[in-house]
Amino acid sequence: MSRNTSENVTQLSQALRKRMTREEKRLWYEFLSKLPVTVCRQKTLDDYIVDFYIAKFKLVIEVDGAQHYTEQGRSADHERDGHLAKTGNLVLRYTNHDVNTNLEGVCRDIARNMRERGLDIDPGLYLA
Repeated sequence: MSRNTSENVTQLSQALRKRMTREEKRLWYEFLSKLPVTVCRQKTLDDYIVDFYIAKFKLVIEVDGAQHYTEQGRSADHERDGHLAKTGNLVLRYTNHDVNTNLEGVCRDIARNMRERGLDIDPGLYLA
């Protein structure tokens, strides 16, 4: 999501929670919602909205559609990821295609990053 003004970012994040993409829903319902930690959907961080956020581990999870692969999209993501990294967050990006064709691999990668940040989980326990 591109940079937003402070006035509308909360309203926008609430609207986005109500209309998650098919891939975001799949990752949420089949894995993230079952984890033993709090995972926020469409969370505001400064002036940005991230798809999923695990505050305990400062872990941002993004599910990217086609708009992220344009020159403008890549540039905006690079700026945003740099800002989020400066505040101690790790940004993980997965494509819609990854979620649709290799959900288990995506979940294992998320679990690996969580282990590196202090939570040892077996993703198989939480996959639908």
